[in-house]
Amino acid sequence: MRMPWPRSLFSRLMLIWLIGIAVVLAVSLALFVGERDRVERSALFEGIAQEIAAAADVLDRLTPGERERWIDELGRRRLRLSLRPLPEHLRPLPPGHALRAALRTAMPERASEIYLIHRGDGPHGGGALVVSVRLHDGSPLNVRLAGIPPAADFVAPPPGRLLAALLALLGGVTLLTWLAVRIATRPLSHLAAAARTLGEHPESAPPLDTRGPQEVALAAAAFNQMQTRIGEHVAERTRILAAISHDLQTPITRLRLRAEQVDDEHLRSRIQSDLDAMQALVREGLAYARSMDASTPAQPVDLRHLAEALRDDAIDMGWQMEISGAPARPCIARPAALRRALWNLIENGVKFGGRVEVELREDGGHFDICVRDHGPGLAEDELEKVFEPFYRTEASRNRETGGTGLGLAIARNLVRAMGGELSLHNHPDGGLLARITVPARAADPAPRPQPSR
Repeated sequence: MRMPWPRSLFSRLMLIWLIGIAVVLAVSLALFVGERDRVERSALFEGIAQEIAAAADVLDRLTPGERERWIDELGRRRLRLSLRPLPEHLRPLPPGHALRAALRTAMPERASEIYLIHRGDGPHGGGALVVSVRLHDGSPLNVRLAGIPPAADFVAPPPGRLLAALLALLGGVTLLTWLAVRIATRPLSHLAAAARTLGEHPESAPPLDTRGPQEVALAAAAFNQMQTRIGEHVAERTRILAAISHDLQTPITRLRLRAEQVDDEHLRSRIQSDLDAMQALVREGLAYARSMDASTPAQPVDLRHLAEALRDDAIDMGWQMEISGAPARPCIARPAALRRALWNLIENGVKFGGRVEVELREDGGHFDICVRDHGPGLAEDELEKVFEPFYRTEASRNRETGGTGLGLAIARNLVRAMGGELSLHNHPDGGLLARITVPARAADPAPRPQPSR
């Protein structure tokens, strides 16, 4: 059974910090209590050592007969004095006992020893500490410490204990900080990635996961709603464009038939030319609308064979085209979309540059298809503008030479629908270089459609 977890991000962070601070305080308190006990034991042993030293000094000034009479009077509540020798079988305590150091400090001129007398069954059944001191005349003075725990309870802590505890505290605080920051920032990272994907592919961006804290769930739901509306607007725009382009073909066909009835041959020719331009614009509009459809499944494509097929078509039309490079593995893409995008670039390059050179490269995680012409190139501020629908440069305003202004827009839409990117660059040696970059995927005869980047 899972424990209940607060829904609010504020509550989660507060719970983490409260638990963390409680643990830190508990460890700090344990360290404080341990250190306080050590200091108290040291003060206790120092006081006992001083009392034993005072008793020994007094007994040194008395005669043996007087010692027997005063021995009970000198005993205190926690000290029991005796002048009788200790049994031979007793063993002294280890030299590291804290009381031994206190005795050396209180009476450095006297020899002393500490013993443990066991009581009860077994070595841990209880016992008492006995301090044996030699008087100046060699007589033994044995002091039993009543109410003082056995020596095992007073083992000094290891030297690295404090350092280890501090490192544990530092590690705990670091872990808690990382956990809190991760919980707070990961939903924001997902939201940023989704916004970036929506900006690049509004029609195919996947929805955000609405699980998580309440604030994150509300933001994700609002983002998904916005994304759905944007997708609907884009799809509606595409449908309108496709419908208009499709419906215009019928009146254009009727106008073409009626133009045949015009007796003036020169006027008829001009009308037919305008109708041809309108027909081309309608076809390009339909192609642009279809280029935004990413529902076609991807499959392995041999880029070299595709380029060679396009070169054969270009040669049939009297164009000059060269191919270099041959990737070792197929590219997972949509064949019809990739063919149309490449053909648009080749046609554009031949139109403005005379001849084109196509280079095929594979660079680990992606494939590059570069189409270079030998024309005048473009101004830097127009390298992105030419991808806008119906945009044509000043040098291509003529319908006969400049086209409709949809070729590059269609090519970029087709490439982006496959998860790739199309960009234009001015070549250092002159001309324009169009680069198609398609991410590499494992070849699969029937791969599932991949989400756009």
